[in-house]
Amino acid sequence: MGKGDLRTRRGKINRGTNGNLRPKKKNPPVAKENPNPE
Repeated sequence: MGKGDLRTRRGKINRGTNGNLRPKKKNPPVAKENPNPE
């Protein structure tokens, strides 16, 4: 378990890869059209 282990967060940071443990970015909140329609 360390920098060479791709199954850990540290290993993914060292490799520069992403995955389930280290997602790239969450989707930005989407603005809804007409939040209060009348």
